[in-house]
Amino acid sequence: MKTKKIVAIVLTVLLVMTMVVGCSKPAETQKVKFPEKSIDMTILFGAGAGADIIGRKLADMVSQDLGQPMVCNNRVGGGGSVGYQYVLGTNPDGYNIVWNSTSISVAYHQGNMPKDKGFDSFKGVANITQEASALAVKADARWNTIEEFFAYAKEHPGEVTIANSGVGSFNQLTAAAIGDVAGIDFKHIPMDAKQSTTALLGGKVDAIVNMAFDVIQQQDAGTMKALVVVGPNRLEQLKDVPTMKELGYDLDLMMYRGIAVPKDTPDEVVKVLEAAFVKAGNDPDFKAFAEKYGVILDVKGAADFDALMADNDKIVAEIMDKIGIKKQ
Repeated sequence: MKTKKIVAIVLTVLLVMTMVVGCSKPAETQKVKFPEKSIDMTILFGAGAGADIIGRKLADMVSQDLGQPMVCNNRVGGGGSVGYQYVLGTNPDGYNIVWNSTSISVAYHQGNMPKDKGFDSFKGVANITQEASALAVKADARWNTIEEFFAYAKEHPGEVTIANSGVGSFNQLTAAAIGDVAGIDFKHIPMDAKQSTTALLGGKVDAIVNMAFDVIQQQDAGTMKALVVVGPNRLEQLKDVPTMKELGYDLDLMMYRGIAVPKDTPDEVVKVLEAAFVKAGNDPDFKAFAEKYGVILDVKGAADFDALMADNDKIVAEIMDKIGIKKQ
């Protein structure tokens, strides 16, 4: 009788242990609790610029989906390096993200980022857009075509001034690349996007290279005229403006924009952010909002965005090396 009781007790204990083990889930399969507070989104360029307006629209849509506020903060300087380094200095927990772009590679190879802080210091969450840039002049300028502008610049080497959005910026690279493929010695004037627009409209520079988004706004307002677009195809909003490529120049560099986080951010957190941003990027309302500004949607998930960043880094490095502005 005593033996039977002992056996019964042992069986009961084993049964309880089996139920406890069976009811528990391995830590890696449990659903991550994210987000539980507001998310800080760094925007690398100034308020009111194309990157700012599109980024804030995207953040607003994602915050509604995640149920937590997404607060956009403009952290400007160094062609984006100020904002990048800020995010890399935060805890990699998904609560600090950056509206990332090709500027990470430009800033790095320009020498504005530490040697160990290149594009691969970040982990891609989702790519959202591709953006063309444009060269524009004042609406009443003497040049009506890019051919006229180039011809004048060749007759006045080193005299024609082009403003761009800062040392180490994507637009500085684009402006330098335009001069290189056209065989023209321009005088480049780096300043932020708002300053460059003001300088052009005030007659202090001859031309500006800026994102097409911003040039479209100015052309619609009657203050500028775009002469050429740097991109693979003409833009619907600038349908009369040719591309460098169609004029025979080997230049169609585009700027990607997407969301990135420090590389040590947990994969489970990245997946939550990836799903939300891909959903917002594919939303018809966002598509309509973005396309009216000449922004091309190119929504990709995390793995594809990582590959895109790596490919673009090689392209940027090659162009910068060719035109003599690559420092690392």
